[in-house]
Amino acid sequence: MTTCLRAALAVSFLSIIAAPASAETIGITLARADSVFLTILRQGMETRGKDMPGVTLQVEDAQNDPQRQLDQVRNFIAAGVDAIVVTAVDGEGTPAMTKLAKEAGIPVVYSVHPPADLDTLPEKTAFVGSDEVQSGTMQTEEVCKRLGGKGAAYVLMGPLNNHSSIVRTKDIEDVLATPACQGITIVDKQAAGWDRIEAQNIMTNWLSSSAEFDAVIANNDEMAIGAIQAMKAVGRDPASVVVAGIDATPDGLAAMKAGDLDVTVFQNATAQGAATVDAAVKLAKGEAVERKIWVPFELVTPENRDRYAKAQ
Repeated sequence: MTTCLRAALAVSFLSIIAAPASAETIGITLARADSVFLTILRQGMETRGKDMPGVTLQVEDAQNDPQRQLDQVRNFIAAGVDAIVVTAVDGEGTPAMTKLAKEAGIPVVYSVHPPADLDTLPEKTAFVGSDEVQSGTMQTEEVCKRLGGKGAAYVLMGPLNNHSSIVRTKDIEDVLATPACQGITIVDKQAAGWDRIEAQNIMTNWLSSSAEFDAVIANNDEMAIGAIQAMKAVGRDPASVVVAGIDATPDGLAAMKAGDLDVTVFQNATAQGAATVDAAVKLAKGEAVERKIWVPFELVTPENRDRYAKAQ
């Protein structure tokens, strides 16, 4: 063997040793970057990604536009990413994304917002999130308990085409149909798009009517906070009613500390973000993962709020 050949082989061998064991690029499309909860989710993804050598995260904002999100998935496929993560704008649009990714042989992980095809996801596809049946059920059972099973409530819903919003609202209705809680009636329910300002405007309109109410049950903390702000603006003390949200965001927990928010449900966005990246990287490497990966919800009240505030 010549000296030149030996040198070439040595360089080749050393380069193999020096190279990382693997390198994965994960394309992530978020439903909307201005969402408080999805911001925490993204941070959980990015923190986990930094702990994984060779993993690069490419994050895009769908701006709550289903077509934009579908185009972002197409762009990720064209760029040859190793896996795709989707927090869906509209669950009904996910089968098209699943089909595109499957045809391209690229794994896809849906995060937080369940896809419409959740029960028929193909191989190399997974969902990471929390069981929404727990969220609205925990929330409304606590509201019922605090009202003693009697009263009237307004309901603030997320987008009408969003799976989480649909299930959380059904949870509310199902709990209020039980013998222990059927004394609570729904005065009205309206969609506020997860948004604090929209919820504040809707609550302002409700307050201008003469309808009596004892509770506001919102599909998320942001809308609950909007309702609280509307009540304060007209001189109505939020402490005079039971106000409930979901997510246990920092702002939600601050509102609870102030005595304005009575109930929320902790959805561990940080853990969901980390689990999502874990699943995407494993699928990119050809490893098997569970088709559905659940992160449990946890009830938060003023009595245990401090524990969750420390976790944020």
